[in-house]
Amino acid sequence: MIKERVRNMNTVKKIICKVLIFLFIGTIIIISVGPLLWVLFSSFKTNKEILSGSLGLPAAFNFDNYADALKIAPIPQFYLNSIIVAVAATVLNVFLLSMAAYVIARFQWKGKTFFRLLFSVGLLIPGAALLQPLYQTMIAMGLYDSLIGLILVYIAFGLPTTIYVMSSYFMTIPKELEESAYLDGSGFFKTFSLIVIPIAKPALGTAAVLEFLVAWNEFQFALTLTASNSNRTLPIALYYFKSQFASNYGAMFAATILVIIPSIIVYIALQEQVVSGLSAGAVKA
Repeated sequence: MIKERVRNMNTVKKIICKVLIFLFIGTIIIISVGPLLWVLFSSFKTNKEILSGSLGLPAAFNFDNYADALKIAPIPQFYLNSIIVAVAATVLNVFLLSMAAYVIARFQWKGKTFFRLLFSVGLLIPGAALLQPLYQTMIAMGLYDSLIGLILVYIAFGLPTTIYVMSSYFMTIPKELEESAYLDGSGFFKTFSLIVIPIAKPALGTAAVLEFLVAWNEFQFALTLTASNSNRTLPIALYYFKSQFASNYGAMFAATILVIIPSIIVYIALQEQVVSGLSAGAVKA
């Protein structure tokens, strides 16, 4: 009898734990996905529906707000600028810093620990603290209000994260693989490109996704270092869109959806690499 009661109590405890876990997960999902769904549904609503405070589906799905958004702001130009900046910054960041991370991870040289720590400290520096010196530097170099200036800033801004992720992952790769390649006559660059890089694809994917999201969504540097629509990126477009056309909420929500779609697609496509890259690199980090 006592054993049955103990079993029943254990069963009840397990059920309660499962219910609490599901409630917690459900709450996190609602908090995370709820605002996105609200913006998505609102992008198909009229201003009257939005101002009524309705949280449900729109009365009718139409794309008038998207057409208005494209007419009100030069979103295609902003899209092109964001694609150029984000793709260029991501490719150059991963290409250049993967080699630097490999040197930090594999070679022994004086000051190695200090430099790796120095790169990691960059993660703690707020971007706002760098606005003034970067602004003056861009003007002095003639790169103010240019896409090249933004690309260089985003490459540097992503340096600490890429160095940390890539060097941590390189440390998990057995040195015997590279040593056998050297014995077969492969040089440094051939070994790095044909042996190390294919193994480090998860870390490359992680660094690429993080850099792309930063370059695509970044606001402060883009606002400070650009002045014309020909060099403005999407986050700045939304800023001016809101300040100039605040009454057209439907078009504003439609523009918001147009901005966030690429970053969501990139993350969904590479989420496995991001998870595996961070988890594997953390083993020896």
